[in-house]
Amino acid sequence: MKPFRFGIEISKLPSKTWRDDLKFIEDVGYSSILWTDHFGPQWEPTTAMASTYSSTSMLKTGTMVYCVDYHHPAVLAKAAATAQLLSGGRIEFGIGAGWLKADYDQAGIPFDKPATRIRRMEEAVKIIKSMWRGKTTFKGKHYQINDMFRAANLGNLSPPPVLVGGGGKMLLSVAGRHADIVNVITGIPEGRFTGDFYRRGVHDGYMRRIGYVRDAAGKAGRSFDDIELSLSLSHYEITDDPDSVIRFQAKRRGITADVIENNPSFLIGSVDEVRESLFELREATGINYIVLGLPSVEEIRDFGEHIVKDLNGK
Repeated sequence: MKPFRFGIEISKLPSKTWRDDLKFIEDVGYSSILWTDHFGPQWEPTTAMASTYSSTSMLKTGTMVYCVDYHHPAVLAKAAATAQLLSGGRIEFGIGAGWLKADYDQAGIPFDKPATRIRRMEEAVKIIKSMWRGKTTFKGKHYQINDMFRAANLGNLSPPPVLVGGGGKMLLSVAGRHADIVNVITGIPEGRFTGDFYRRGVHDGYMRRIGYVRDAAGKAGRSFDDIELSLSLSHYEITDDPDSVIRFQAKRRGITADVIENNPSFLIGSVDEVRESLFELREATGINYIVLGLPSVEEIRDFGEHIVKDLNGK
């Protein structure tokens, strides 16, 4: 089993305290802070990454995840390679096929069918990884790159690990072929969060999706053991009355309580119960990289003090 490590998926921090918040995140033992990539009221991820690694000494930073349709892959390749160089090797490069339809509508970008977006993303990943190695020419259906210079000379540093997040078979197969880290979710074909998103996330759903990654990795000649598996939490709460919290969360999300009870992205209970759930999850699935999804600063501190401080690296 890979040791536990913990990350934060976040869109912004309080503008007056963000440096202090980053210091706490690093000091308490979080491994990473990963910035989202949307057009809502949030920070731009590349700038936020730069602020993170320039204000910390060990904390990894990256994206959860860049939407390929908002950025040309040559631009992403150069941005990520430059960040890897300037951070001393602390970048986790997350990329996805896009899912939030509202972003596409607001920006006037066509929201193509999932298969089209995923094929475009795979072409982009191939270009980006090639540009990290050297000069690149690529002729695909969606992108044509002509004798493009290497993104940056990384010296003795390795290229950033590629993180792919997704839930459908096609996308997770791309992850199995190319990703170093796979953040397994249950798929968002509707382009927004619905009750079905959570219903697809029961334990058996995760096992099936991990199987897609394993199968694709094997067919590509890769070792599945070299791929790190990650999970983003939908809700985390330490409480002595988990039943009430579960009922409230179920009503809020339009699902039944049993869905939450069987969905590993919900961690609700006493400190000991939450810790036990994490060990059981890792034993059953191999998932070791737990990401706190879009938390408040208070949740970051609570999860850090109760969970991260004790379980990080174990």
